[in-house]
Formats: sequence, C-alpha cells, structure tokens
Amino acid sequence: MRDDLNMNETLHIYYTSDLHSHFENWPKIVHFLKEKIHQHERKQEPYLILDNGDHLDRVQPISEASKGLSNVTLLNEAAYDVVTFGNNEGITLDRDEFYHLYDDANFSVVCANVVSQNGDNPAWLKRYVIKDVTPNFKVGIIGLTAPFNHFYHPMGWDALDPLKQLKLTLTELIPQVDSVIVLSHLGVDQDELIAKYFDEIDLIIGGHTHHLFKEGKLINNSILSAVGKFGHYVGEATLTFDTEQKAIIEKAAYAQSVETIPEDKGTKNSLDMLLKQASQTMSDVVCTLPAPLEVDWFKETPIIQLLTETLKSWTGADLAMLNAGIILESLPKGDVTLHDLHRICPHPINPVIVEMTGRELQEVIREGLTERYIHYPIVGYGFRGKVMGVLVYDGVEIELKEVDRHEPLISSIYINQKLLDSKKTYTLATADMFTFGHLAPNIAHASKKTYFMPEFMRDLLKMSLETA
Repeated sequence: MRDDLNMNETLHIYYTSDLHSHFENWPKIVHFLKEKIHQHERKQEPYLILDNGDHLDRVQPISEASKGLSNVTLLNEAAYDVVTFGNNEGITLDRDEFYHLYDDANFSVVCANVVSQNGDNPAWLKRYVIKDVTPNFKVGIIGLTAPFNHFYHPMGWDALDPLKQLKLTLTELIPQVDSVIVLSHLGVDQDELIAKYFDEIDLIIGGHTHHLFKEGKLINNSILSAVGKFGHYVGEATLTFDTEQKAIIEKAAYAQSVETIPEDKGTKNSLDMLLKQASQTMSDVVCTLPAPLEVDWFKETPIIQLLTETLKSWTGADLAMLNAGIILESLPKGDVTLHDLHRICPHPINPVIVEMTGRELQEVIREGLTERYIHYPIVGYGFRGKVMGVLVYDGVEIELKEVDRHEPLISSIYINQKLLDSKKTYTLATADMFTFGHLAPNIAHASKKTYFMPEFMRDLLKMSLETA
C-alpha cells in the first residue's frame, strides 16, 4: 500500500507454522489466504505468504505415503512464497527423501544453519531470499531451524549454531535490504534471544515450541509472532516502510483463529484425492496373521515383546526396553498392511543405543515399575500415543520382594541371566524419546548415545511380523 502524501508502503504478511499435517484445518487456512490474495491483488498491495516449518508430520497417512511430497503440493496450490523447514521435514525423512523434498516447490526454501556434510547442498536450499516488495522496498527473509545434530549427522547433514549463522547472514544481507524477517523454527526462548541481540530484525515468526501469541510481542526492535500448532490459527503481520526515511516506521502482528472460516472446496477435494492415493500406496500386505495380536498398554503382550526382541537383536545391544504404550491398537486376524502398521505405530521415533552403568539402569527399571510411571501421559518427544504403559524388556529378568507398583521393592535384576553389576557399563536399546527431557533422566543424561536413522519403530515392527 502506498500513500503518495507520506510515501509509506505497507507489506502484508501471512504465515503458518507447525501444522504437523493436521489437514482438517488446511482448507480453512487456504480459504483465508485466497481471500487475502484476492483483496491485495485487487488493491495492488504487496503481500507474502510464509510457512515456518513442521508443515509435515508422518503421523498422517498422506504425508507418510508421499514422504512429504504431498505437503509440498499443497503449499504450491496455496501459492506460498517462502518456507523454512522444521525437524519433522529435516530428520524424519531419510537423506535422499529430504534432499529431493522441495525439488518441485514453486516457493523459496530458506535455512541458514543446515548444510550437507559433503558440500553438495540441494539446489532449493538458500540461506535467505530477498523479495522486492515494491521498487523502493526490499525485504530479506532468513530461515533457522532447531540444530538436532544427533539426528542430522547420521544422515549426512550439519545443523550449525543458529545464532552464529544468523549473525553471519545478517552481515551479508543487511546492506541489500530495507527490512529483515526471520522464520525461526527454534522455539520461543531462542526467539527472545534473537530479538534481544539482533535489533536489525523487524519480525520474528516463531514456532517449534508450539507457542501462541494472539498479538505480537515487542522485544527491543523486533516483534515476535507465533500461531501455535495444528493450524488452529493463521498469522498476519504488517510492516510499514517510509521511503523517504528508508526505515520501518510501524509493525504489527497477530494470530487469527480459523474456527469460523469456511473451507476451500478445491483444497478439500485435493486432500480427498491425496488420501485415496495414500491408501493405495500403503495397501501392500506385510504378513497374514493366523490369530489376532492384542494390545494392552498395561500388560506385556506378545506383540510388544516381539518388537522388543527385534530391537535388541537388530541393534546388537545388551538389553532392550520399550513402553507398551508405543503400540496403539491391536491387529486382527488376517492380512496386515503398511497402513495398519502406520496406524498402530505412527510415531516418528527412532531406535537408539545408550551406554549406562548398572546402577543407572537399576534406577530406570525401578522407576518404570511404579503405577505413576506406567500411567504417565506423554506429550511430545515424537510420541503420538496417550500414556507410557508398562516397560517391557528383552535380556532382563526382574525379581520382586513385593509386587507393589506404588513403591516396588526389587530383590534382584539379571541381565542376560547374570546378576546386574552396578559398576558395569551396559548397552541399552530403546526408543529415542527416552533420551529427551524428563521421561528417563538417567537415559537422557547418558554421555554416549547412538541413534539409528532413518528407521522408525514401525520399521522394526514390520521386520518382527515378517519373520515371526
């Protein structure tokens, strides 16, 4: 928008973040964006449409079957201009899938802190992009993503320090533009640090930690914005540029709920078609069960025991541990398809081997026997289920003095039929979610962890059923 009296030009910015393939809200978002595009094009006003990463989540069959390519198709159809990628794009696909994820994108992909270890970056990967908003107004857009190197490294990528890369990128970018926008898939704490130390940035679009700012939060010279998760909100921001002063004189941001917005019919039809394609892709039969395999999160059942045995043998660890809650549903008698495996084990969770002392392992086992732990609701860490469930082991025998899940008293623990040695170091194979946060502090704080990429737990479940 240009006012000839004061020579002000306003850029309208719309953005999404952390959709996680919750496509139930996507037709509403697209309807909103189409209306805004029509409005601005009719008035000849500049606008940009941006996404801040984790648009895909392999918990959704459409994203699983297409390995994220359908997400790119949807972003193309919605006329996005610039995106960055989150951890769900960067580390839940194998190297080749991620390398080619955006080959057919009609938008720019920016991320300043992820590079290929061999120097062979994909053609679509840019540290930043410059948009000529008007002949007098240029905006630079930088992308940054969470540096989960435990996962990037095994697949041949380096996730560099985001703040150092931001500083280097700004040095190159600032002389070329009038304003800077950062797509930050780093989390709210990092966004606040960026705002505190980099006053060259006008707008920080945040995500990763699923926080929501219904109105922009001004820190230093930067306005922070965020739209939560799952597409319940879409973001809107404005930057007003004075062409005489060569400065941004006004900025604002807020989040718009999509609850009452109607759906775009064309997008709904596209999603229906993509779901049919996904169902066909995932219809391959893995095995045929002669009898049902029941799931019970609070008991050790044959299917979770089978998966735990496969985890131990496949990784070569001394012992293996999984929570029964990782398998969500039972399997009936008859054919089991890839779609069935994805339905009952949808988590983007990888196997990991952790080195632990016997004393540390004993504490993990003791805690896992408590009623509080078994019924603990898990949110995040890649887990897409409800509760922890009982911990199931392979290579471990536990003798109890008393069967009391409020405060279990352990008599003896045997590792591969030998009494546990509190000073010995053991290798434990488990799910990577235990290496994060507070679910199992002794595992999370272990100094040596080896992650297996790109296999998910359902890949090991597939191996288990194929060979059973």
